[in-house]
Amino acid sequence: MSTQDAMNWLEKHESESIERLMDWLSIASVGTDPAHDQDTTRAGQWAADHLAASGFSSELCPTGTESNPGHPIVMASSPGSEDYTGPHVLFYGHYDVQPADPIELWDSDPFSPVLKGADGDIGERIVARGACDDKGQVMMFLEAMRAWYETTGHPGGGVKFTVMLEGEEESGSVNLEKFVEENSERLGKTDVCLISDTGMLGRGKPAITYGVRGLAYTEVTLIGPDQDLHSGLWGGKVPNPISELVKVLSQLWDDDRRIMIPNFYDGVRTLTQKERDEWNQLGVDEAAALRGIGLSPEASVGEKGFTFIEREWARPTAEINGIIGGYTGPGAKTVIPSKASAKVSFRLVDDQDSATITKEFFQWLEQRTPAGCRWEFEDHGGGAPATCATESAPLVATAKAIQRACNEPAAMIKSGGSIPVAGLLKDTLGLETIFMGFGLEDDRVHSPNEKFELDCYRMGARSHVALIEELKSL
Repeated sequence: MSTQDAMNWLEKHESESIERLMDWLSIASVGTDPAHDQDTTRAGQWAADHLAASGFSSELCPTGTESNPGHPIVMASSPGSEDYTGPHVLFYGHYDVQPADPIELWDSDPFSPVLKGADGDIGERIVARGACDDKGQVMMFLEAMRAWYETTGHPGGGVKFTVMLEGEEESGSVNLEKFVEENSERLGKTDVCLISDTGMLGRGKPAITYGVRGLAYTEVTLIGPDQDLHSGLWGGKVPNPISELVKVLSQLWDDDRRIMIPNFYDGVRTLTQKERDEWNQLGVDEAAALRGIGLSPEASVGEKGFTFIEREWARPTAEINGIIGGYTGPGAKTVIPSKASAKVSFRLVDDQDSATITKEFFQWLEQRTPAGCRWEFEDHGGGAPATCATESAPLVATAKAIQRACNEPAAMIKSGGSIPVAGLLKDTLGLETIFMGFGLEDDRVHSPNEKFELDCYRMGARSHVALIEELKSL
């Protein structure tokens, strides 16, 4: 039996595969909502059962504590054939989904999946919460495993897999770090992680994401007087925490928009000319991207010396995500507030360390404490960046698989977003992560009317099938 046999099985049984996906999507696994706790567990069991039916040893592992239980993690494995010498692959995904609110903006029930026909540029698609993020993309892997098992009788097609699917990704993965540490002996036997939770460059344009940024998220509060003050009686006599906070935070960047925290750029690698040339050849339409969010070309601003896409994929950033203080209700209220707060986050790249960045940011603020004021700091956590070497054997194998399955070479891209599990696996187990995702920018992930187009699903399932043969050849 061969890869082509598994490909043929996918095509012949596609309607059944789509029915299985729609059945899984109908389970309202809103992990962050206690009202859906039973649904979330049921969705995890559904995935465990699917893997078991494909020959994997599979179990549902509890998380949390007896008094504060979390959602279970699906753990499954395939032993690999006796002659298999390729990498032991950890496949990660999640079966929980975002809340569907606001319900009134959906064209159909978010947990009654609908198959819709093509409409203009949008292809035939499944509309449901979780269609793309992440049940639909996990299903590409699951059905590829089913295809190989049905045509060969070997779980995972003879490749050694460990599968880990969690139910709390959309609510911060609060129990994942502890679970990984407690199961480090088992998970540490894997060689590379594969995740299908990212996107392509466009329809028919597959991509491998070989790097994601990390994150450090903080909240800082500047405290002045012990009460709100009448601005007429006290203005110009004492510090206004809002004014002082804004003045301090404005010092985060120099005129070239470089971040001014000492040692901030430690661990940031020099962008190679090869990468710059390859990214430039991708043909990213900067003006169109800006136009899509209501901005003119002049709005392309950022660190001097780097292009639009380089600033997203290869450079760290600092962003003020919100400022709170004083009176913000209707009408006028002339006060000097007693305190003001800001939420400040940092996107990190390469070898930057989120804990170090947070510590140095707080120290930087302390050195600029306005007269008569004091700070309160809160570390909301974060995650490490993760970059996979483009010349690594598993990544090269993934690229070959996509080329074979899609008749189109995979673009090598990075993402400006953060996928904390990749950083966690890198820090805890030393694993690099390859992101082989097939979502589209207009899939409305986390929004009403989320979709996943069937052409994307087919490309993903076929690519995962082809990957088996490529891994076996390593």
